Amino acid sequence: MVALLSADERVRRFRYGPDTACVEVPCRPLIMPSLWRKPKITHERRVQWMALAAGFPAVLTVMIILLAGDYTPKVRWTLGIVIFGFWLGFAAAIRERVASPLRTLANLLEAMREGDYSIRARGARSEDALGEVMQQVNAMSSTLRAQRLGALEATTLLRKVMEEIDVAIFAFDAAQKVRLVNRAGARLLARPAERLLSLSASDLDLAGYLQGEERRTLARTFAGGTGRWGITRTAFREGGLPHQLLVITDLTQPLREEELKAWQRLVRVLGHELNNSLAPIQSLAGSIESILAMRPLPEDWEEDVRRGLSIIRARSEALSRFLGAYARLAKLPRPTFQAIELETWIRRVLAMETRLSPALEPGPPVQIQADPDQLEQVLINLVRNAADASLEDGGHVYVSWSRNGDKLSVYVRDDGPGLSNTANLFVPFFTTKPGGSGIGLVLSRQIAEAHGGTLTLQNRGDARGCEACLTLPL
Repeated sequence: MVALLSADERVRRFRYGPDTACVEVPCRPLIMPSLWRKPKITHERRVQWMALAAGFPAVLTVMIILLAGDYTPKVRWTLGIVIFGFWLGFAAAIRERVASPLRTLANLLEAMREGDYSIRARGARSEDALGEVMQQVNAMSSTLRAQRLGALEATTLLRKVMEEIDVAIFAFDAAQKVRLVNRAGARLLARPAERLLSLSASDLDLAGYLQGEERRTLARTFAGGTGRWGITRTAFREGGLPHQLLVITDLTQPLREEELKAWQRLVRVLGHELNNSLAPIQSLAGSIESILAMRPLPEDWEEDVRRGLSIIRARSEALSRFLGAYARLAKLPRPTFQAIELETWIRRVLAMETRLSPALEPGPPVQIQADPDQLEQVLINLVRNAADASLEDGGHVYVSWSRNGDKLSVYVRDDGPGLSNTANLFVPFFTTKPGGSGIGLVLSRQIAEAHGGTLTLQNRGDARGCEACLTLPL
């Protein structure tokens, strides 16, 4: 053990004298970080030291000459002071000349960082290296100012559009707090927009819409209205943090308008078909009544009555078939999905067409999930239509399929005359075939869409005839 004085003990002895008692402390190195830490030298001080070092050889040479020469002390002191004064003065001037433009640049960059792009550096010349730097900083400030002005104008326009549109918009942060709401959103919740900010989605009863399906349609009563609403949720990032945008659209009025249009189309179609059937029935009934009222009865009255009743029965049966077809179209059940071997399903349908033998062009082995009864009805309709078109000219029917990624396409081609009018192909009860119901293609498309697929019908581009394409997801 060696008696060493700690720092506190040395201060105490300095204050109160050396006769005070000392204590023994363990022998260990006395660590003083502040004395051993390398001092920091600023850039301008480094420049000043380099300027002094650059002039030091000349100053030293002159001082040696003055001391070695035969000069009076007055001359030596005068010249020495002048030389040292100029030396230190020029070194300080060099330091300031280097540091001042850097401070200016720092002020410019600080102003741009704070969002002030109106400050410019003066005296920037293109033939000077430092002037070129100042010019580039000024150009960058002008560019940032233009970009900021454009961003502010775009943001103002966006906010104005959001305020004017009649769709409720809410923006929530990662904590599901309201960060943005437009006028329609405030009207929907019957609260001022200022009171909605910083409230949570749970407080507004909107938390359930920030999870689950991104798009949904539901009937609900809000504080500002009741009806059917379309809800859409999307994600975006602001400031590197995730946010969610919730859009609530009132679908009541558009749905009512579409419902009205659907009823108008339905009444127009039903009225047309009923008039086509009831007008001849009414006319024939009147004619039969007139014949039976004649006295004496004509000789051929029985034949006329029998023929009139036959026509009335035929038109009544046609009207009954029409109403049955409409009921079938309106009550299409939801598909029951199960595994189906594609080739087996197609061969079973082709075997039902006995008027001609459709040619099968096998494709890759595929198994799909679908309703076999409904898909069988679709393929029966397509093959039957193709056979009807081909029988007129002695053509053929070709059936094939292909796989494209996660989609399956089944093709039915014929050599018939093709389609003359494609605008009304999928209009209910429109048909060009005598005795046709006009629901086959409509029903087939409904079944395809219920399976998440599509049905298209078009004239073939490589040959004469028509091509039907049934696309289904795998």
